[in-house]
Amino acid sequence: MSEDVRMGPVRLIQGIEVPSFFYGTAWKEERTETLVLAAIEAGFRAVDTANQRRHYYEEGVGHALSKVLGEGRLKRGELFLQSKFTYAASQDHRLPYDPDADYATQVDQSFSSSLQHLGADYLDSYILHGPSLGQGLAEADREVWRAMERLCKAGSVRLIGVSNIGEDQLRLLIEFAEIKPTFVQNRCFARTQWDAGVRGLCAEHGIVYQGFSLLTANASELNRPVMDQVVKRHGCTKAQAVFRFALQLGMIPLTGTSDPEHMKQDLSVYDFAFNADEIAMIENVAA
Repeated sequence: MSEDVRMGPVRLIQGIEVPSFFYGTAWKEERTETLVLAAIEAGFRAVDTANQRRHYYEEGVGHALSKVLGEGRLKRGELFLQSKFTYAASQDHRLPYDPDADYATQVDQSFSSSLQHLGADYLDSYILHGPSLGQGLAEADREVWRAMERLCKAGSVRLIGVSNIGEDQLRLLIEFAEIKPTFVQNRCFARTQWDAGVRGLCAEHGIVYQGFSLLTANASELNRPVMDQVVKRHGCTKAQAVFRFALQLGMIPLTGTSDPEHMKQDLSVYDFAFNADEIAMIENVAA
């Protein structure tokens, strides 16, 4: 993939056009509908959510989509919708499935619930919200992945992936999977050179890395003089610098900003670029 394609507003991944910048909807609660509408108005065409009422209001995303699509502002094919299956241990009492059912049934019930919430008949991407264990892969993870593969084979989901996963766990999943993950979505820390180990494994296997908490997870590092230098040189904000850097590393960044002005600023990061020295400076900002 050429640098131009990778860093433009749209990437071609397995023959599918995927926006290169996602709007994340965690922790928005009653503001979810309004903020998703604002993000779409600003130009975002990819929305990330999860069927995990504890941290997401997936139905609120659906309300926004219903307005946008119902008014004819966009067609379904112009939006990229990504949701997640979340284990019961990471949910609250508002479960989208029967917790006593087998894992394959839980996946099917959660997925059907997501389609209903979003008013959709397919998802562009479906993510396992995280392995069931902190280390290794359990039989539960294998059952869930097989169920996700079946959704993919049936055409209900176009691409599948996994979130909140360590390097060793990802190796195990790659070895096990019939359909390899297209995406890995992780919280991305500057102190680990922006999740260098996982990103390297992703690059080795053609997996696209999605980075979240790029700003909130790195508040102290972003206050270092190196960041002030690149921001001043390019006349950009620190948020713009981080998102531009992420794009140039080959990541798909997520932003969850609640500020419509910041949404527009975030999407203007295609208007400038860092040179190799600047990329190295930011990559090692925590050193």
